Amino acid sequence: MDTKIGSIDACKPTNGDVGSPPSGAVATIHDSAPSSALSVGSSEATLGRHLARRLVQAGVTDIFSVPGDFNLTLLDHLIAEPELKNIGCCNELNAGYAADGYARSRGVGACVVTFTVGGLSVLNAIAGAYSENLPVICIVGGPNSNDFGTNRILHHTIGLPDFSQELRCFQTVTCHQAVVNNLEDAHEQIDKAISTALKESKPVYISISCNLAATPHPTFIRDPVPFSLTPRLSNKMGLEAAVEATLEFLNKAVKPVMVGGVKLRVAKASDAFVELADASGYAMAVMPSAKGLVPEHHPHFIGTYWGAVSTPFCSEIVESADAYIFAGPIFNDYSSVGYSLLLKKEKAIVVHPDRVTIANGQTFGCVLMSDFFTELAKRVKRNETAYENYHRIFVPEGKPLKCKAREPLRVNAMFQHIQKMISSETAVIAETGDSWFNCQKLKLPKGCGYEFQMQYGSIGWSVGATLGYAQAVPEKRVLAFIGDGSFQVTAQDVSTMLRNGQKTIIFLINNGGYTIEVEIHDGPYNVIKNWNYTGLVDAIHNGEGKCWTTKVRYEEELVEAIKTATTEKKDSLCFIEVIVHKDDTSKELLEWGSRVAAANGRPPNPQ
Repeated sequence: MDTKIGSIDACKPTNGDVGSPPSGAVATIHDSAPSSALSVGSSEATLGRHLARRLVQAGVTDIFSVPGDFNLTLLDHLIAEPELKNIGCCNELNAGYAADGYARSRGVGACVVTFTVGGLSVLNAIAGAYSENLPVICIVGGPNSNDFGTNRILHHTIGLPDFSQELRCFQTVTCHQAVVNNLEDAHEQIDKAISTALKESKPVYISISCNLAATPHPTFIRDPVPFSLTPRLSNKMGLEAAVEATLEFLNKAVKPVMVGGVKLRVAKASDAFVELADASGYAMAVMPSAKGLVPEHHPHFIGTYWGAVSTPFCSEIVESADAYIFAGPIFNDYSSVGYSLLLKKEKAIVVHPDRVTIANGQTFGCVLMSDFFTELAKRVKRNETAYENYHRIFVPEGKPLKCKAREPLRVNAMFQHIQKMISSETAVIAETGDSWFNCQKLKLPKGCGYEFQMQYGSIGWSVGATLGYAQAVPEKRVLAFIGDGSFQVTAQDVSTMLRNGQKTIIFLINNGGYTIEVEIHDGPYNVIKNWNYTGLVDAIHNGEGKCWTTKVRYEEELVEAIKTATTEKKDSLCFIEVIVHKDDTSKELLEWGSRVAAANGRPPNPQ
């Protein structure tokens, strides 16, 4: 029987794990008091204005949209809300990616598209948000309410009198769907959808019939009754039992470690995780998808655990430990480097957002991750053995050779300069590809944001996500690292960044193709047509807004470009095209690619 964690994730969620006592405390989203509907003009008492106010209450102040005839009136009423700004995008896919990036910073995001042609275009982005546990509210302008059930054929459909095709597609990538085609229960449907997105930390789908958005109704009062989320609470007996069993397991261990996973975000448990690290003295690492969720300046932080492509000396400490706490992990083929992690389930305590599994045996449900770590921190026995071992074997990384004058720029030399750029006032967005591996090696200072899409890995995600993230936190300067192949998928919304005065620095890595795919399986399809990328961005700029572009081929040009972008052009969107050799890849990508290729190429099991 295979007992490697990297081979099979045995800790699958069970439906009954989470329960909230009906008498539990109630957390409200907004503390405004309801006012009489009679004092409100009909222009403010419409369905569209009600939806707008609910979005603002939930934390959304920007919506990412593409107009279409079914959502135009709805957009009128959404933008009439003073606290809600419309960010018009070039296509629906980028609008969805922008809502994804926005939700990573704000905790919730929203996009607005039109029926079917817009809905099916945004679907891929919503699927990505679902995989990453992001509460994105996808709002679709739907058909006139009178057309439902009439057997009519509408435009923007596949020519059948069935309007449910879009809904059926969204059912698999959202946690709740609301089709609003009457006014009587519209406010209830909207409230339930938004609160479900926040509670489940997953996308939801809301379809609004195009003739209802401007219609007033007595339920759409100016200050709606605050809707509330009943908080999930740990079962006290289950929590105590889980802590006791964990302490018994850990106290027998000689060199335990702890590793943070991506679901620290959805569990809102990063602080509790660090609290346990402080109390226990354990060596603390993160899985690649959790980079940015745990402070890297922590005294016991040892780097990224990613199997064979971990940061130096991290995998040796984690895999040699006799007990490891994994907080919210996802062990897929990418994070396990083609199922090659040298871990044993019998040594693992796997903590999911709502349950704890110890040594591949006992599982305790109704135990919230943050509560579990907080209680464990109060009683854990301090053990610094693993960190002391790391400190003994650690050798500082050597610096790459400095490029000679007019020598073609190497990527490893480039990232030495990037390291000096990042601070508490910046955030890093890494596109799918070799940027995953190069950015993973950056040492994040306190307060520096970091995002990438590891579970879904949709190339082109970073352009829209950069737009959304920068819109959510205008006080930070976003540094986006995007490969040329990915940029070709979604380049248009650099236009939207300029239109909204964003000051992002985009590093376009031009190496002539899909490098990550080359290292998994090479072929002529991985070579792409080269573009004049700076010329393209200049054309998009067209003299409107603040924009500066440059190409760099040598290290001295890169140094000068970074200096310009961070001084005289600090208030502009800066686009730096970095031209490198097609085979200039990180050693981690070479190793990772060969292992993932081996996993993909396994022959069929005998029948």
